[in-house]
Amino acid sequence: MILQALSDYYRRKCDDPDPAQRLPVFGLEQKEIPFILEISAEGELLQLRDTREIQDKKKVARVFKVPMGIKKTSGVAANLLWDNAEYVLGVPDTKKLEESKLKDKESEYRERLKQMQASFVAKIQALSTTALQDAGIIAVLKFLQSANTERLECQPGWGDVLATNPVLSFRLHGDLDLVCQRPAVVQAALHTAGADDAPQAMCLVTGEQAPVERLHTAIKGVWDKPGAMALKNIVSFNARAFESYGKTERQGENAPVSRAAAFAYTTALNHLLRKDSPQRMQVGDASTVFWAERQDPFESIFGDIFTDNPDASTRAVQALLQAVHSGKWGQSDEHLRFYVLGLAPNAARISVRFFHCVTLRELGQRIAQHFEDLALVRGPHDAQYPSLKRLLQTVCLATSSQPFGDIDRLPPNLGGAIVDAIFAGENAPYPAMWLNAAVGRCRAEQAKKIQQGAHAQNVPYARAAVIKASLNRQIRRANLSAPPHLLEKEFLPMLDLSNPHPAYRLGRLFAVLEKIQEEASPGLNATIRDRYYGAASSTPVAVFTTLLRLKNAHLKKLSAGRTAQFEKLLGEVLGPVTDFPKHLPLPDQGRFALGYYHQRQDFFSKKTDDAPHPATDTEGTTA
Repeated sequence: MILQALSDYYRRKCDDPDPAQRLPVFGLEQKEIPFILEISAEGELLQLRDTREIQDKKKVARVFKVPMGIKKTSGVAANLLWDNAEYVLGVPDTKKLEESKLKDKESEYRERLKQMQASFVAKIQALSTTALQDAGIIAVLKFLQSANTERLECQPGWGDVLATNPVLSFRLHGDLDLVCQRPAVVQAALHTAGADDAPQAMCLVTGEQAPVERLHTAIKGVWDKPGAMALKNIVSFNARAFESYGKTERQGENAPVSRAAAFAYTTALNHLLRKDSPQRMQVGDASTVFWAERQDPFESIFGDIFTDNPDASTRAVQALLQAVHSGKWGQSDEHLRFYVLGLAPNAARISVRFFHCVTLRELGQRIAQHFEDLALVRGPHDAQYPSLKRLLQTVCLATSSQPFGDIDRLPPNLGGAIVDAIFAGENAPYPAMWLNAAVGRCRAEQAKKIQQGAHAQNVPYARAAVIKASLNRQIRRANLSAPPHLLEKEFLPMLDLSNPHPAYRLGRLFAVLEKIQEEASPGLNATIRDRYYGAASSTPVAVFTTLLRLKNAHLKKLSAGRTAQFEKLLGEVLGPVTDFPKHLPLPDQGRFALGYYHQRQDFFSKKTDDAPHPATDTEGTTA
């Protein structure tokens, strides 16, 4: 199903109305080529052109469509009219040359260089007679026959060529395309790609009898570790235990995929995973891509929804929610099928973390449910739709370089599991690890202070949103099979006066007791939260008797009217509580944190004249 969907996407992109967006046909591939050897018709070097441009403080080479490359092994195998400097010019790689000298194998390395360049020339000479008569091929062969490095040594980029062994190709002076892109060469490359002696079998993707691809092209855009891309396969066999009987060491024959189909799905997937692709997002170690069976505006909007860009994210989410709530999808077909594929690196190959095939309407509803689960009363400076990055950072330890949370400390598979839950449906629970981490950070940061010495919130907006979303999904899933008398009410975005759960009530109680202390003794360096929050949220019976006794001393410092207000509030909060539990499990500690957050936010919200909880404070808080 995955390979079929990717192959269909490849065929659609090959027919894209925009020529710049079309994918290469079978026999060609897209390749970054940092340097181009510009030559005359007589084969003389005119210029070593550097195609690299500065992007995000890095030099990025221009991408060209070139004949499909050979999957390199330890042997000598050249590509057609493009390859690294060792093959094209026979010049040694600086690092490899130094290593060979240290190992006393310099002569062997230089002999291998001769073989590599000879293989490169032989690859060109093996072209058809028609292709060999092309002016570009004639010029390239003349250059290779008379090539010397003296002219190259004068070029500005020659030092980089020696240092990095980059990919090189040729261009005839006066042409816009490379020599390998000339019509005669392209036709020869396509003919070579289709004519082979590979074994025939029924392709698992197309169902047709066709030559089987033994080694599939590597997938290049999946993160192996932060800042590094994996270069691995989805379909591969690296041990005999995975091979079928009679197909030992025959790789792709164990899962027959035709050469054309293998090229189609790998080209499509590499296109979706390319840098700055609007159809991919990175969460933890999971690289997620999404596409539709037909071209649609929502293909690119999903990338904006989960990006860490408040402006773009807000606009994209609002557009999606408006479409979901109104049922009007504009020019889009709500029954159009969308595919969501999550990939992660593994030791030997790329693993498929999740795959979902849903209609546009279902996909929109599931994303809308995600943001509805996160909806929470907030301060004026908190994002309405927090990004996945912020939601993951809030459960991580903050450092001086990562004040919102060091996401590198996150368990590697947590991000992918969260994305999977979002697209799996409204009743799919978020990973329990996410809730546990959020509750743990609330306890760990009970006495945290910011750089100016002021108290920092141990239950900030983003962390409370994570707790609410995780609990609501657990509740919905449990309610599916629970008898009517055991159904639990989901948490509201704001303070819920009717929620009778003891843990939620105790969280509210702790917030009220802290507020009483703050009003009784303004300017305190530490409140009961700094000393008692962790114990109150885990072992209430050991703490609340002491806190309620201290409360009486604090109330004596307040006016009679304010004391009466707090006594009335305490009575309302403690009404359904019959006893203090000895211990609260982690989900109930989350309910405690949410009750504490709701009650604190209620203190800092404006009240109407008939509000049951009057408060003097009217300023919003920030997370």
